[in-house]
Amino acid sequence: ECPGTGSAQAGRAAACQGCPNQGLCAAGAAGPDPAEAAELRARLRAVRHTVLVLSGKGGVGKSTFSALLAHGLAADETKQVALLDIDICGPSIPKIMGLEGEQVHQSGSGWSPVYVEENLGVMSVGFLLSSPDDAVIWRGPKKNGLIKQFLRDVDWGEVDYLIVDTPPGTSDEHLSIVQYLSATHIDGAVIVTTPQEVSLQDVRKEINFCRKVKLPIIGVVENMSGFVCPKCKNESQIFPPTTGGAEKMCQNLNVSLLGKVPLDPQIGKSCDRGQSFLAEAPESPATLSYRNIIQRIQEYCEQHHFQEEKIM
Repeated sequence: ECPGTGSAQAGRAAACQGCPNQGLCAAGAAGPDPAEAAELRARLRAVRHTVLVLSGKGGVGKSTFSALLAHGLAADETKQVALLDIDICGPSIPKIMGLEGEQVHQSGSGWSPVYVEENLGVMSVGFLLSSPDDAVIWRGPKKNGLIKQFLRDVDWGEVDYLIVDTPPGTSDEHLSIVQYLSATHIDGAVIVTTPQEVSLQDVRKEINFCRKVKLPIIGVVENMSGFVCPKCKNESQIFPPTTGGAEKMCQNLNVSLLGKVPLDPQIGKSCDRGQSFLAEAPESPATLSYRNIIQRIQEYCEQHHFQEEKIM
């Protein structure tokens, strides 16, 4: 069993043999030193809620969910929302948010996020590339350094919700973001899956990862959860849940199922155009499902914040 990244045995226990992150954990490079922790706390002290969006497998709609979660939260003009894309090798957030070609500007207070709306700022490695087709071919330490820089050097300002879009899996980027944010706080993680077993198998690993690094799990979202024909209204299972889908998995693992989002071709079209699907198709069943899920995430964050205040 993994001793956990915060353990004195991290990277040194017998269970660590063969783990690709063994050297990172053993060297303590995954977490900030006290001086770095103080810097991160100073920069992120005005961030009220932080939510990580995870997936075990690529292609399940994690970045789309992150973008629509940010759009949904920012629909309340009294809330300031930030979306951080740490998918270093596959930064799709600039395209989905309609920000391709934008560049990061630097001021005396640090890097400025790129804004979709006055209350919705975005940061991604995609803004640092000369072309959307450029490949980012980096080893772990360089990825970790950029994630730290995003947290330490970006002038996020007063933020109600910081949404972090992560790459698939449980590797360097995930260890880094959890360790760096441990200097402040994380409300929890939302895990995105599709109904078929090949996706759920990797999500179980993601849930196990969260528990080992003591990252609270807000819940699971089942994406592409069926298709309702707009003409005949019959529902088809494009990805049949052969083992019971996310609902059965959540019951077995004692994790909340936040909701199921049906397939809607308009979602892909909206992402390609860099538009908010929630605004373009407000009456779609998928939009209604998204709004219910977003409301549950907000309620969780408010309850989590209330409990932290009571403890303090």
